[in-house]
Amino acid sequence: MLSTLLGGVWRRRHATGGYRLLWIFLGLGLFGMSADVLAHAVAEGDKGYIQEITGVNLIAFMYLGAKHMVTGYDHLLFLLGVIFFLYQMKHIAIYVSLFAVGHSTTMLLGVYFNIGINSYLIDAIIGLSIVYKALDNIGAYQRWFGFQPNTKAATLIFGFFHGFGLSSKIIEYDISPDGLVPNLLAFNVGVEIGQLIALAMILIAISFWRKTDGFFRHAYTANVAMMSAGFLLFGYQLTGYFVA
Repeated sequence: MLSTLLGGVWRRRHATGGYRLLWIFLGLGLFGMSADVLAHAVAEGDKGYIQEITGVNLIAFMYLGAKHMVTGYDHLLFLLGVIFFLYQMKHIAIYVSLFAVGHSTTMLLGVYFNIGINSYLIDAIIGLSIVYKALDNIGAYQRWFGFQPNTKAATLIFGFFHGFGLSSKIIEYDISPDGLVPNLLAFNVGVEIGQLIALAMILIAISFWRKTDGFFRHAYTANVAMMSAGFLLFGYQLTGYFVA
């Protein structure tokens, strides 16, 4: 029903404003990609710091974790997709918690057990996670295949992939084993703090948007923009895998 409603809205003349929103989303995605080759890359200064320090450095790793999440546009796009049509805080808390559990589990275990996955491939999958959620939001699976995937399970599973994306980069930086466990835990705490900060900003923005007449007029367009950004990230990373 939602997909029918949004599909109808999409065909109306009001969609003109939505096209502008589409270009804004894509422009932000391109800006983020031009600033860094990999969605989960750590800034050069942070990379050098990680490689040089030894021992327990809880505050530093908490800061690095929070910074990674707040500046990780792929995480933010996925989170936006997850909460796009969630209105009750208890539902938002469930989905964000599932994402956090998945992200935290594979990040910690991946680094601790040295489970490395090619960064280009894992980031390509993360791009597809954004595509999946955008398609889910516009009701594509029900319309195309006649069924609705388990959204909670999908959020958890894609959370696992997002966590592997970060663990793969940390492994590449050869972090010191001295203080590894507490530093990783501190990093993960920072990631969750950053996620809460990012989530709060997203919720504030989308709450104001929902109060306007333009929300349902442009909801379809916004999700098409997210899907386009996800495909762009997927293609970008897959190209990097074959030419690197």
